[in-house]
Amino acid sequence: MAKWVYLFKEGNADMKNLLGGKGANLAEMTNLGLPIPQGFTVTTEACNDYYDKGKQISDEVKTQVFDALSKLEELQGKKFGDNENPLLVSVRSGARASMPGMMDTVLNLGLTDVAVEGFAKRTGNPRFAYDSYRRFIQMFSDVVMEVSKEKFDVVFDAVKEKKGITLDTDLSADDLKEIVKGFKEVYKKEVGTDFPQDPREQLIASITAVFRSWDNPRAIYYRRMNDIPGSWGTAVNVQAMVFGNMGDTSGTGVAFTRNPSTGENEMYGEYL
Repeated sequence: MAKWVYLFKEGNADMKNLLGGKGANLAEMTNLGLPIPQGFTVTTEACNDYYDKGKQISDEVKTQVFDALSKLEELQGKKFGDNENPLLVSVRSGARASMPGMMDTVLNLGLTDVAVEGFAKRTGNPRFAYDSYRRFIQMFSDVVMEVSKEKFDVVFDAVKEKKGITLDTDLSADDLKEIVKGFKEVYKKEVGTDFPQDPREQLIASITAVFRSWDNPRAIYYRRMNDIPGSWGTAVNVQAMVFGNMGDTSGTGVAFTRNPSTGENEMYGEYL
């Protein structure tokens, strides 16, 4: 049976064609014992299989995804969709050649109406939990269901205006609960169904969306400009979440061991 999914610990830096650049490097860092959030990679071959099967993820691939997910749950000591200690993941593209910003990403995947309550209790921070949930609903709707972000911005801005709030950070947990309720109403109106409450359904839909984004107009244009064959496909990395919005001591950033603009041997990066 073909192997479509690799835990990070099962890969290495030489598997870039199969795991993509990001997946191969995450595997190599795992092998080196570096403390990175764990996860798994759905291969570039699975992407090509998706297109070969008429833009459908096969049952065989889904089974391997869920098997890898179970192993990730064991590694993290958390459960997907749990009402006490839910596992949340990011879903990101990772082609063998770097294509920054060309394909899609979904963050905070695994949050549901039940899981968000457990997440709030576990972190002791309901505001953070509901902020993460509203971000996830908007991102999933945009990336997976192709619902315009602007439709959610209308709801978000209306709550801020009603509360007399200028800064997003001034929104309370109750304000964010109200926003989540409004976001789910937008989703139902635009999609015709309720926001999915099965995290496994969320996961497969998000992997599908990343595969689909391999052939979006901006990705096709970028490949054409950089001589990247369409036959390469993209891998998908599913990784335990690390949060940039947990509080004043949280953030996000990128660092390089060389200046990417000049090649100079110096640390270079930026953060938010």
